[in-house]
Amino acid sequence: MPDDSKSAPIDWKAESATCVELLRDLIRIPTVNKGTGEAGDANERVAAERLAEHLRAAGVEPKIVEKKKGRGNLIARIKGDGSKPPLLLNAHLDVVEADAGAWKHDPFGAEIHDGYIWGRGAIDMKHMAAMSACTMALLARHVREGGRLERDVIFAAVADEEAGCALGSMYLCDEHADDVRAEYMLGEIGAFSLHLFGRTFYPIQVAEKGVCWVRATYQGKPGHGSMPDPESAVLKLARAIERLGKTRMPMHPTEVVRQFLTGMARELPAPQRHVLRRLTTPQVAALILDYLIRDPGQRRSFGAMLSNTASPTVVRAGSKVNVIPGRASVEIDGRTLPGQSESAFLQELRRALGEEPASLEVLRSLPPVEAPATTPMFELLAATLARHDPSGVALPYLIPGFTDAKAYTRLGTICYGFAPVRFDPTHEISFAAMYHGHDERVPVDGLGWGLRILHEAVSRFAGA
Repeated sequence: MPDDSKSAPIDWKAESATCVELLRDLIRIPTVNKGTGEAGDANERVAAERLAEHLRAAGVEPKIVEKKKGRGNLIARIKGDGSKPPLLLNAHLDVVEADAGAWKHDPFGAEIHDGYIWGRGAIDMKHMAAMSACTMALLARHVREGGRLERDVIFAAVADEEAGCALGSMYLCDEHADDVRAEYMLGEIGAFSLHLFGRTFYPIQVAEKGVCWVRATYQGKPGHGSMPDPESAVLKLARAIERLGKTRMPMHPTEVVRQFLTGMARELPAPQRHVLRRLTTPQVAALILDYLIRDPGQRRSFGAMLSNTASPTVVRAGSKVNVIPGRASVEIDGRTLPGQSESAFLQELRRALGEEPASLEVLRSLPPVEAPATTPMFELLAATLARHDPSGVALPYLIPGFTDAKAYTRLGTICYGFAPVRFDPTHEISFAAMYHGHDERVPVDGLGWGLRILHEAVSRFAGA
């Protein structure tokens, strides 16, 4: 491994303060993705330019590329000696909308209160963009002071993840593949502290569910609104949505979820230990979720990890109040587990919707992503967390959503969710609830801790 003895010690207090201010600047740039796919929609280029400014000050010259004007994607690279393949850091710059009236503090003010930086994107996922940019700056200093790297380290800050990645990571993999091709990628979601029953866990994402967005359309006879029709398209749709909402799809415990649940169970007291272990038994998992998991958030989270899911999200029918429409539809956000096919999911969906005849149209389909938890990279990530929190337990993890990993796996990259941040266990804050929720925020001290973890993991793996 190259000798980095020439590198000056890192002032982590100063670096953490720099990371905090960079994150605050990024939050103040309202890169809200409304999903139109239009030029200038989220205007991620402004945030990309702020990151570029930070990198240039450290001697790293990035480039910004766009599929559509204003939808900027930043790419930066620090060269190694080429003896090992590159490592990629990834963060998306777009965010979802925020209802300012429902927040305690301005969602785009980046104010600091109670030890937290408040704002849309604080967790999803501008904190990773800030930590990655600061890590790149530190690696550049290491090289400038005579140190070497065995791998190139690449940083991609991308657009459009919240609307499906087409203008961001998918575009980079299609048209700039050589700029982002890597052996491993570190991105969202993972390495956040999860406090349960007095123990601390660090889920590292190794898998994510696939996407199967579906439109279900129901037909009926059109008519006058003054004469109700119990077999109208709207009422057929309403009955189907009600059935879908009450139906739990079949359980399909995957190996990743088994590892996650049994790993947690080993660390917990007897009642919780037995409950979590039995969750991996399909015949009783539904009963355990319904009657033994009391926390609604945990029930939803575990349920989503154990089965395919289908959430009705967009309903369309009619255009005039006095006309019974002959057609009504619902768009359904379907998510599929690793090992589950699109056709198998559609069969489960039809059964869940019930006997009402409907036509199903797949609007978008993306496969699940899964990486092994036995690689040198995963082992190094777990070991790094253990060095900084010996009482914490790192576990492989599956997320029910999707990330930019959907794109990079197409290049053969092994992708892990690793955007470390530590929360105070005495603060009752749900990490999962802050994704797309109100009052999103990240702890100031926990961000500095995460920066140090990320830098150590990246520099060690890159051979610094």
